[in-house]
Amino acid sequence: MPTRRIAQDEAADEQLGRDPLALVIGMLLDQQFPMERAFAAPRLLADRLGVETLSAAELAGADPEQLAKVFQGPPALHRYPGSMAGRTQALCRLLVERYDGRAEALWADAPDGATLLRRLGELPGFGAQKSKIFLALLGKQYGVTPAGWREAAGVYGEEGSHRSVADITGPESLAEVRSFKQAQKQAAREEKAATQAPA
Repeated sequence: MPTRRIAQDEAADEQLGRDPLALVIGMLLDQQFPMERAFAAPRLLADRLGVETLSAAELAGADPEQLAKVFQGPPALHRYPGSMAGRTQALCRLLVERYDGRAEALWADAPDGATLLRRLGELPGFGAQKSKIFLALLGKQYGVTPAGWREAAGVYGEEGSHRSVADITGPESLAEVRSFKQAQKQAAREEKAATQAPA
């Protein structure tokens, strides 16, 4: 596997490469928050908990108030640390209940892309778009390529695209993805303005 540069931080990226739960939590936190900070947050979380590898069972069973304090920092692990601590705990509880606490069990035996997409969509905090982006990230950077994964990931699975975190391999591609997202937001704003303009 190639060296990953999602978080643009060596220790954080190293953790994303060896700790499947860190990767899932990073994706969960990638919402209304800078992408690289979201994916660097699992490393900070592990450091604050004094562990090398995050444990779904331990996070699921943690005292919610204590976990919220860990998320608050400083620095905070997310723009909304309290609600994201709760969502992380809900995610870990689901992993414990259905996958024996192993995040990688989500994709290890997935027979095809559609099945994996459905499993991801069942995770707390994973809507349709986030699930497709994460599926593309697994396929493009983590060697998780069940049959039909690109089709299931939609436009995010396209080769050579610069749409999401799935396409970030360094500072240059991060800038390209950011530029694409800004263009998308601008287009959406213009479309909204056009529909609201008086006839």
